[in-house]
Amino acid sequence: VLSFIIVPIVFTSLYAIKEVRVWAAWAIEANRIGAPPPVWIADLPIVGAGAAEQWQRYISHPGGIGEVVQAISGSNIGNIYRGVLVVGTSTFQAVLTLLFLLITLFFVYRDGDRLVAQVDRLGERILPDRWERVSRIVPMTISSTVMGMTVIAIGEGIVLGVAYWLAGVPSPVTLGIITGIMALIPGGAPLCFTLVSIYLVASGAPINGVALLIWGSTELFIVDKTLRPKLVGGPIKLPFLPTFFGLIGGVKTMGFLGLFVGPVLMALLVSVWREWVYESRADREDAP
Repeated sequence: VLSFIIVPIVFTSLYAIKEVRVWAAWAIEANRIGAPPPVWIADLPIVGAGAAEQWQRYISHPGGIGEVVQAISGSNIGNIYRGVLVVGTSTFQAVLTLLFLLITLFFVYRDGDRLVAQVDRLGERILPDRWERVSRIVPMTISSTVMGMTVIAIGEGIVLGVAYWLAGVPSPVTLGIITGIMALIPGGAPLCFTLVSIYLVASGAPINGVALLIWGSTELFIVDKTLRPKLVGGPIKLPFLPTFFGLIGGVKTMGFLGLFVGPVLMALLVSVWREWVYESRADREDAP
């Protein structure tokens, strides 16, 4: 775990921080002496001329970025204050939730065997014929769903990060991390590599942009059609459509947590469905 997970994450995070510092240094320098609009912005279809004009008006002269920040903060000081309060409240709630989770996990790990035995006795009373199978499927499904989605997100971040580097995109590590995080959300990874492809085409590298779009689309097709159904859902082996419904429905109803809860519920639903279909078929075959 230390060699294959923690160490790469630490090195990747340090490299991403270095790239973010480069962005911050550019912003400070641009605010000090001004920055002309990039050529690729002016070359964007439809919106290029307007975007270049706005850049020229607000950023190209010295102190332009500071003026924009001051104008935004001055006219929206109330909204910023409320936003800070919301962020502070959310952070406090997250810390309390984490503390509650850690305390709960402590007692679950300490008394886990007795708790499992009691749950098994209760389950055998409720579902005497099916509890043994259901009780084994549920933990395997939860574990495989969480691990599968995490592995897929990390894999997409690495694969597309390498693609960004090969295509000559600035800050490929940071963009790869962003893509990996967005890959947890349905449609997040395609949005990332599509925007990067548009940037490459507009900046004068159309071949690289088209190649990146093809690379990302192929990788996405392979993951969604082969890897995701096999990894998400564990022993249930969810087909693509229930996996998709679980992700979208989970996010819509429960937010970020629904990314994991939705596929788990769909896996359990599919397992119950298959068991009922199998029993119904067996009853018809046994009937005279």
